Amino acid sequence: MASMGAFVANYDANKQQDKGFGTNMFFRGHQSLKEQLQSMKDKETVEAMRKIVEMVAKGQDVSDLFPDVVKNVVSKSTEVKKLVYMYLVRYAEEQQDLALLSISTFQKGLKDPNQLIRASALRVLSSIRVQMIVPIMMLAIKDSVSDLSPYVRKTAAHAIPKLYALDPEQKEGLIDVVEKLLQDKTTLVAGSAVMAFEQLCPDRIDLIHKNYRRLCAIVADIDEWGQCAVINMLTRYARTQFMDPNRQEEPKQGSSSAEETSGSEEESSEDDFLESLNTGGGVDGTDPDLRLLLQACRPLLQSRNSAVVMQVAQLFYHCAPQGEIVHVVKALIRLLKGRREAQLIVLTNITTMSAKYRHLFEQHLKSFYVNASDPTQCRLLKLEILTNIATESNIGLLLQEFQTYVYSSDKEFAAATVHAIGRCAAEISEVTDACLHGLMNLISNQDSIVVGESVIVIKKLLQMQNSDKLSIIKRMTRLLDSVTVPLAKASILWLVGEYVEKVPKLAPDVLRKMAKTFPQEEDIVKLQVLNLSAKAWIVNNKKITLLVPYILAQAKYDLNYDIRDRERFIRKVLSPNSDTPSPLEKFAKKFFMTSKPPPNLKSNFKNRDEFQLGSLSHILNQPASGYQPLPPFPDEAPDSSVRDVVVDNSWMNEQVARSESFTKKPKSFYSDGESDSDEDEDDSSGEYETDSDEESDSEDESESDEDSDEETSDEEEDDDSSEYEDSSEEEDESESESESDAPTAPP
Repeated sequence: MASMGAFVANYDANKQQDKGFGTNMFFRGHQSLKEQLQSMKDKETVEAMRKIVEMVAKGQDVSDLFPDVVKNVVSKSTEVKKLVYMYLVRYAEEQQDLALLSISTFQKGLKDPNQLIRASALRVLSSIRVQMIVPIMMLAIKDSVSDLSPYVRKTAAHAIPKLYALDPEQKEGLIDVVEKLLQDKTTLVAGSAVMAFEQLCPDRIDLIHKNYRRLCAIVADIDEWGQCAVINMLTRYARTQFMDPNRQEEPKQGSSSAEETSGSEEESSEDDFLESLNTGGGVDGTDPDLRLLLQACRPLLQSRNSAVVMQVAQLFYHCAPQGEIVHVVKALIRLLKGRREAQLIVLTNITTMSAKYRHLFEQHLKSFYVNASDPTQCRLLKLEILTNIATESNIGLLLQEFQTYVYSSDKEFAAATVHAIGRCAAEISEVTDACLHGLMNLISNQDSIVVGESVIVIKKLLQMQNSDKLSIIKRMTRLLDSVTVPLAKASILWLVGEYVEKVPKLAPDVLRKMAKTFPQEEDIVKLQVLNLSAKAWIVNNKKITLLVPYILAQAKYDLNYDIRDRERFIRKVLSPNSDTPSPLEKFAKKFFMTSKPPPNLKSNFKNRDEFQLGSLSHILNQPASGYQPLPPFPDEAPDSSVRDVVVDNSWMNEQVARSESFTKKPKSFYSDGESDSDEDEDDSSGEYETDSDEESDSEDESESDEDSDEETSDEEEDDDSSEYEDSSEEEDESESESESDAPTAPP
């Protein structure tokens, strides 16, 4: 026992020693870095800074080294300064007091000859979120905007939103800075300037007018991050400054009923879309500046960046004529073969587009077939797209594909497939009976989720069709004992109550079954049991004289308020326990058995285009924080002259006048000075001509001499060449003296 106790004591001591050893090693590591940072050798300092930046990249906390690192900001080594600024950008906001002590050093860094040092100094200065240095930051940004380096100007654009968040009162001064940045002709600065404009003053459209055409011209040369910002801004600009290019293609309204109106709108929009494919989609009525934007952005559909492609796609969807939206289809299909992270976003946008223009993706039907490796969300979106583009010509292929999806191990996807079959049956009347027959076969499926969804879809289809409802209702009532999905059971009860006049003998038996399990049912099922009891009482109350009061008595003491309220309403209208009829009983049929409009089996993405495509709000289908809705097209065309840029040609006139002063002037009969100058010019030109002739003669003589002296040694040739060079130099000097002094040929 004593030996065992000693062993445990030694183990605990070793464990504590190991912990202390790890802590000491970490401390010693920081201590060695501090020593290296205080070294006078730049090589050791660079090595220490590299280790520190590596630790920052790995997420380790090295804030305790801030005092030792900030001392090296005055180092003369450019590499040390770069690494120090990288560290300070990360910890300047946390260690504001120590960072403020180095403000003067950062200001000196703004005047450094190296552009990277100037940009890093501005980045660190804008990372110090202290109110007292706002004037210093403002002056630094204004100076950096005029910097010769585009990288420094780009960094200044990034610092503008930081300063605005720190002090919103500086907005007016920053707007002037943004206006100057928007006029920058460098593609490196354009994207950052537009992003600063979007965060600072997105409503100042007047700042974009003069730069619109230039931005359209350089958008293909901007970096990918900047392209997304510029295209997004230009999309909003186009929505406010140009007329709707599809305004002449709007469907005519005026139908007798809501159903006919919606149907006519869909048919006319599809006809207009097909017509626009053949005629060009309103190209003649498109504004030239809008046409310039579309032509400038269309090549970006071949970009390797999926975000850029999505931005161009949303631009064409929201601003282009209908006939030109087809250009983005192949680019979006290409994105589906990329990374899985981007597939969900792309499929969501394609679903919205296919809900409005179903013929866009009809030729790419097989691209949306579900793969075994697809996640559930992508499967549901592909199924939605396939349902949206279903037509009479491809419905056969789709139904065959849906048959395999129904038996998928993914139960959510299988239930969505049943709903998709119901939508196809509702929209395409030619396959309604076949779909109903297939859904009735699915009722015998062992999966309760599939059975429940089948019952719900059949219920909706029976409301819309005039098929043999009696046999279908009888077959579905046999499932009341086996169906476990509350919504499916409620749908069966609703069907029996809706057509209780056609099945008067079936309703009492159904009520008798449900009265036994009423307390254990879900609330939605209980409400439908109460509705069925009221309808059966109105049709034939002789067979259910005792059954209906029994059900109402159970509902009277239910925990749910809605169920108790429904029970009181039925009791007051029907008075099942009293001998005197209720005065409201004559209105009971109008209360409970009025005709209902057929359900609307449409896509959930039908009205989702109210959000801008590609935005977070569009993905979530609800406004996200900071979302700005896309502005509508104007009713009247704004003035297009605001985009005309007046070119200042004064400098060009000065250049033309200066060039004319050097041109040869004709001789004047009245001015001796001019004639003398002309003679001097003629003499000089003649001098050059004689020199050139003599040079050619000397070259001929040298060639003949070289041909005659073939056996001359290499040293003599070197001497000849040197003499020739000397003679050529003398020749240049003699040109300024006289015509007679011509260079002699080498011997």
